[in-house]
Amino acid sequence: MKTTELRQKDVASLQTEVKELQKAHFGLRMQKATQQLTNTATLRSARRAIARAKTILLETIVKQGASK
Repeated sequence: MKTTELRQKDVASLQTEVKELQKAHFGLRMQKATQQLTNTATLRSARRAIARAKTILLETIVKQGASK
């Protein structure tokens, strides 16, 4: 998901997005452990997507806290 799409979401939907990305990353790790994963580059992109979502989540929380 692109950063522009993530920035349009509210805190609750960003939190659910992070949870979904973490579940997907866990599934990829299990596939790698059982040697079913052929493209290991997806692990890296999944980690980076989680980091991107967490960063935008934190920015959103800080921005809302500053505006109150």
